[in-house]
Amino acid sequence: MLEKIVNGFPFVLLTFTALAFIYPTAFQWFQGAWITYSLGGIMLGMGLSLTFQDFKRVLTLPGPILLGTILQFTIMPMLGYCLSQILSLPEPFAIGLILVSVCPGGTASNVITFLAKGNLPLSVTLTSISTFLAIVITPTLATLLIGSRLDVDPYPLFLTTLQVILVPVLLGILLRRYFPLFSQSLSKGSALVSVLLVSLIVSSIISQGKNHILNADMSIFLAVFILHAGGFLLGYLVSLLFYRDASILRTVSIEVGMQNSGLGAVLAKAHFLDPQTAIPSALSSLTHSLLGSFLAAIWRNSTEKEGIDS
Repeated sequence: MLEKIVNGFPFVLLTFTALAFIYPTAFQWFQGAWITYSLGGIMLGMGLSLTFQDFKRVLTLPGPILLGTILQFTIMPMLGYCLSQILSLPEPFAIGLILVSVCPGGTASNVITFLAKGNLPLSVTLTSISTFLAIVITPTLATLLIGSRLDVDPYPLFLTTLQVILVPVLLGILLRRYFPLFSQSLSKGSALVSVLLVSLIVSSIISQGKNHILNADMSIFLAVFILHAGGFLLGYLVSLLFYRDASILRTVSIEVGMQNSGLGAVLAKAHFLDPQTAIPSALSSLTHSLLGSFLAAIWRNSTEKEGIDS
């Protein structure tokens, strides 16, 4: 069931995106608090899939976990900042691209890793750790990298990140720990709900920024594509310097290449006046979902191990 939902994620996202362009008014009600609460719901679903025991995996796979965590918060911010400079993106797009690049790995990375026959425990641990670290690291990196363009107060960014990540994830973990039957019933539909909520967030942003997107040059589309393609590629290649296990290489590649675009959108909408700032996050969600699904299909159907020993 989970595999069918995730396999259908790109189709659902593309369908919602197309509808946002054709009938933008259909999604414009979904904004403000709806987007914030929806991301909280997605994070709650992630929390329902975790236990405190999951974090003990740090002791069993310290090397890959340390490497994957470092790469998530170095490769993507570096790419986001450099692309905004090299392509001379307009300020709202540049800020939005940097903002999504400093976000942690997305929750969809776990199921994409499963489909790609990667290391699922490693993926869950990397997503969990990066999500919690993002409470501090995301506002800090955003302040440092965007500060040259705009005066950014890190405290509101920190507070929003805390609210939409830590609180719902901890709630999910505690529900699973103390109310297992109730949390089990909730988690059965969490994957489908997450797919729908992410699609609604993306569609809402696209519907509101339709004219800006249509009038934008190709630079923002190119920047978002290179950001995620570069993340997948560099995550794989850098990991190859340290490991030869195909499942580890695939997992780190996916964790680096896929961002929590929903968080980027929430931060953009909450803390920057120009609505165009959220557009890179919407394009990011669509791009990394399609690229991740494409890679998962290739890796899953491959009978070889990319010329390396597992």
